[in-house]
Amino acid sequence: MEPIDIGLAVSAGMLVLVILGMRVAFAAGLAGMIGLIWIFWAKKGYAPDDFGWALTVAVKTAGQVPHSKVSSQALSLIPTFILIGYLAYYAGLTKALFEAAKRWIAWVPGGLAVSTVFATAGFAAVSGASVATSAVFARIAIPEMLAIGYDKRFAAGVVAAAGTLASLIPPSAILVIYAIIVEQDVGKLLLAGFLPGLFSAVVYALLIVGMAMTIKGFGPPVTGFTWRERFESLPPALPIVFVVLTIILFVYNPFGGDAWGTPTEGGAIGAFVVFLIALYRGMRWSQLKDALLETAKLSVMIFTIIWGVLVYVRFLGFANLPSAFSDWITSLTASPMMILVCILLAYAVLGMFMDAIGMLLLTLPVVYPAVMALNGGEAVSAADSAFGMSGPMCAIWFGILVVKMAEFCLITPPIGLNCFVVAGVCDDISVQDVFKGVTPFFIADAITIALLVTFPMIVLWLPSQV
Repeated sequence: MEPIDIGLAVSAGMLVLVILGMRVAFAAGLAGMIGLIWIFWAKKGYAPDDFGWALTVAVKTAGQVPHSKVSSQALSLIPTFILIGYLAYYAGLTKALFEAAKRWIAWVPGGLAVSTVFATAGFAAVSGASVATSAVFARIAIPEMLAIGYDKRFAAGVVAAAGTLASLIPPSAILVIYAIIVEQDVGKLLLAGFLPGLFSAVVYALLIVGMAMTIKGFGPPVTGFTWRERFESLPPALPIVFVVLTIILFVYNPFGGDAWGTPTEGGAIGAFVVFLIALYRGMRWSQLKDALLETAKLSVMIFTIIWGVLVYVRFLGFANLPSAFSDWITSLTASPMMILVCILLAYAVLGMFMDAIGMLLLTLPVVYPAVMALNGGEAVSAADSAFGMSGPMCAIWFGILVVKMAEFCLITPPIGLNCFVVAGVCDDISVQDVFKGVTPFFIADAITIALLVTFPMIVLWLPSQV
């Protein structure tokens, strides 16, 4: 068999393993090892005496991957971003943020749900993990929505959907992973996530207000807060703004000249600032220990997926599958924009069966070169490109699109992770209830993705200013 045929066969086998329930990290690692052995043995003509040689070379090849890739300084952003979120939770910043949003926004139709969306967006600015964000606000927001008469399914759906905003709004672990896989500027990608993340929150809010105005008894507004009570709610929530500004100003020098530091250093400083705030607010040792343990658990899970998938990616390189897929994509007669839409639809389907990080890690080594080839290549200028943007800008735009698709996959059945997290936190709400509750937000996400595709400057305006 030719290497390309081996690549297709092994990839198909890996997808079967994932659909059958094997963890992405182990399915990808196993497929990568089998594929490497197969390719090296095929080069020797499948001679029985050469199988041991093929096994040895495959093990050595795969063994170089974890350290060489995961030792990248940029990956240290992931645990620091996750730690910021957990420390902010134990410092009480999330509750303060929700209270401020409630006092200022809850007077509109569906106000408490809208407050939840914007409070979650604010927390997403200090949390790099959607799962953690959903778990935190399931404890805070759902009881209050149920207390004033919200349907429990919709209340759970609001939290699950709003939790996905942490995938786009920096600091974002998924954006960091994308940047490392495709070898693009981490800082510009993080900056590019701000406007699409806020735009997604606004679309969610408009959907909720529209439903509250058309469905009788849906989402009653919360009134009665005085202006004094509203202004009193702001100081406890300001530390989150301070942390976000600290990270941004450190990474992007507002006074001109070189940046004061790297995104990795900015993330570390942000974690330290939140740690000091948590200490000032009386965080106990047990809470600090819980924050560190939760950060370690989530970081290890992400790094394990990365290790397994990188072995598979190394195999794909030997199989020449990415370049073959790029050649096939560019040979199609359909317009580049139509092909891009089909790729995004494929992500929507694939996300029903895979977690977001695993899906991106498995597909990007093949899909990203194809999209860049459609645009005209890495070095193409905006004038000569198919999508009207230069190679680096296309990489950023496509990154935001696929991360938004990853957000979408966090709430799609049957394995929408955020839905399981919310159901796990709330004893009287089933997973089926949460999936029913998030259904309206599929429409909101579809509208958001369509607008991001149609108007790329929503994504590219901020990074183009750097």
